[in-house]
Amino acid sequence: MVTTAGLIGAGMGLFVQLYSNGVRKLPLMRHPWEHVLAMGLGSAFGNAVVQWEEKLQTDLDKLIADGKTARTKRFIGM
Repeated sequence: MVTTAGLIGAGMGLFVQLYSNGVRKLPLMRHPWEHVLAMGLGSAFGNAVVQWEEKLQTDLDKLIADGKTARTKRFIGM
């Protein structure tokens, strides 16, 4: 999943840079290093989103488990 997120992020970064140059009526590959930079930032963003979602899922699982134990203590433990 991380590879897919990185590739999608890199594609989005490239698209944003090409779109930006197209809107400003500049040659699409005006500064190629900007495209590489945008692809790298997009890839990093895609990977960060995947890691953030995984962390949220583990935190949610922990909260659900804590809620279940608190419920059993409250109703059965008395």
